[in-house]
Amino acid sequence: MDTGSLAVLLREGLPGCTVTVETDGYHYTVIAVGELFEGLRPVQRQQKVYAAIKHLIADGTVHAVNIKAMTPAENGQ
Repeated sequence: MDTGSLAVLLREGLPGCTVTVETDGYHYTVIAVGELFEGLRPVQRQQKVYAAIKHLIADGTVHAVNIKAMTPAENGQ
């Protein structure tokens, strides 16, 4: 899956978030920034990101994801 398509799916699943996706061809790095993550523990943040793409993980389209999920304040915005 290309990074643009994955980013669109994540933006749809993470309302109000800015999402960037990078890949080395095998692993994806997702950087998601939004108020949605305010007050959540790191595991809860990751669960929100995984929920948006769980169907792609389940069918093997996406198998290796590194997630950086943060609030705008944590990202310096």
